[in-house]
Amino acid sequence: MTATSETTASRSVTSKAPATDKAPARLLAVVLTAQFMAMLDIFIVNVAAPTIRTELGASGAGLQLVVAGYTISYAVLLVAGARLGGVFGHGRAHLAGLAVFTAASLACGLAADSGQLIAFRVIQGAGAAVMIPQVLSLIQQHFTGAARVRAIGAYSAVLATGAAAGQVVGGVLVSVDLFGAGWRPVFLVNVPIGLVLLVLGARVLPGEPRTGEARRAARARGFDPVGLVLLAGAVTLLTVPLVLGQELGWPDWTWACLLACAVVLAGFVAYETRLAARGGAPLIAPRVLRLPGIAVAAVRILLVMAANAGFLFTLTLHLQGGLGYSALHAGLMCAPTAVAFGAAGLTWRRWPARLQRYLVPGGFAVLAAGVTVTGLVLRGGGDGSVVLYAGFVLIGGGMALAFSPNLAGALADVRPQDAADASGVLVTVTQLGQVIGVAAVGTLFLNRLAPGPQGSGHALWVCELALAAVACAGAVAGLVRRRRRAGTAVG
Repeated sequence: MTATSETTASRSVTSKAPATDKAPARLLAVVLTAQFMAMLDIFIVNVAAPTIRTELGASGAGLQLVVAGYTISYAVLLVAGARLGGVFGHGRAHLAGLAVFTAASLACGLAADSGQLIAFRVIQGAGAAVMIPQVLSLIQQHFTGAARVRAIGAYSAVLATGAAAGQVVGGVLVSVDLFGAGWRPVFLVNVPIGLVLLVLGARVLPGEPRTGEARRAARARGFDPVGLVLLAGAVTLLTVPLVLGQELGWPDWTWACLLACAVVLAGFVAYETRLAARGGAPLIAPRVLRLPGIAVAAVRILLVMAANAGFLFTLTLHLQGGLGYSALHAGLMCAPTAVAFGAAGLTWRRWPARLQRYLVPGGFAVLAAGVTVTGLVLRGGGDGSVVLYAGFVLIGGGMALAFSPNLAGALADVRPQDAADASGVLVTVTQLGQVIGVAAVGTLFLNRLAPGPQGSGHALWVCELALAAVACAGAVAGLVRRRRRAGTAVG
């Protein structure tokens, strides 16, 4: 994050009064509830997976696609979803994505076999990909100063609480077995919420918030179909092997896909650069990546979201598989992490100004300490006692400090005309970080796993050390950035 970006974000906290208009508050409530619902759906299915496999007779690979189909289509289409908002209006795009997401949730809950469920999960992910990028864009457009910083803090808190709540809500719905429906309520719960949000959203979300001239310019810009195909191909080649590799034993095609991803991504960068040089309209304008703090923020977001997803995934495997806890018990144990994330994410802007520049590297350092403590107390196969919850609080607080000020500073100076592209990049990086975290740390856990609580605890300890290294990399990157800026940038 650059000095300019963070200084702007920090000054905005103290120099501008909060907005008093209730309309932006209602808008924020609607879009963040939708964001929470989409985040919930990424994690809620993990808890229901065993029941889905039993009732639908799904194969191992089929079950992986039920879980991953949503994530893959979501990640692949995020940037395209952001561009849709830029062309047709962020409010309209958000409502359209919400409608698709809600309808697909109903279809998932009524699916008759695993093939149908996989197809509807892909459609559900596509709806989320259109809906979610508009959240940051709408925040950019309708909030300024301290109100924008608070809104981004709430957005950050929703990301973390959605992940942890998915474990808890999934455990509750499967355990209660509403009306004998088994796993189906984990999808059907989205339907009434989605319908309410559609009604409220039609009243509070802007249909087309720009001037006619700006709207015509955005539509003339188009979708950059070649860029879209190249980016979608690169993301698919990355996410599919990462999601399915461990389950299938890392066959040769997974490594070929990862190699091809690098080639296609290089081709995407080259094509977009040439298109911009010719005066065309690239899918991701190179100037967006050169905006103050965007590139550095993207790297840090990737690291912290990979740590978040990897931690939750391997902890759940250890608690349920190694220690034999129920899905509900394991989910409830994640609550302190989510609470600490939310508390730190919503209050960091009130901390003394002299501490603001140290928040991001400090957050990564606290995260490293938290995962180390967690690994130490669980590595012997015990329950960790009260010290374990101290580690959870450190993890949640550290992740919030590494994420929220970083995101706020990166977006502080983004112009409205660049909001869609910047939001698409950062939201895509957020999702890719989660996929990479689950795949990489999950593979490390499963490769080190041995029978019994102690074997599982040792595997978790190795993973926590790896996550500590990731956190240290984030802290060092921040310090290096700050030193390069002669001590004036936020870590």
